Amino acid sequence: MMQPADQIFACGFELFGRVQGVCLRKQTRDLATMNQVRGWVMNTDEGTVKGQLEGTLPKVNELKFWLLNFGSPRSIIERAEFTPTKEITSHNFSRFSIRYHNVSATKKAI
Repeated sequence: MMQPADQIFACGFELFGRVQGVCLRKQTRDLATMNQVRGWVMNTDEGTVKGQLEGTLPKVNELKFWLLNFGSPRSIIERAEFTPTKEITSHNFSRFSIRYHNVSATKKAI
């Protein structure tokens, strides 16, 4: 049986408001790395920020609290949505990273 210190939990998140262009992804990565939380964060085409968190329950909850209540100094988080936090058997990510995606074909044409 896993001890509480060895248990790994994961959840997804999406942030709404003034969340792009305000250093939110970088500061999320820095805080996650400092707290030994793995996963990723990225901007979406809809103007939100999405991501995934993996780590011990106290550390995942600490990141969730920061995302919900603070964010980066220039961000204005109007709403934060989280998927249910669930225990997982092993990490899916080796670190916390900022993900980038290609701009959709329709936006390239504009």
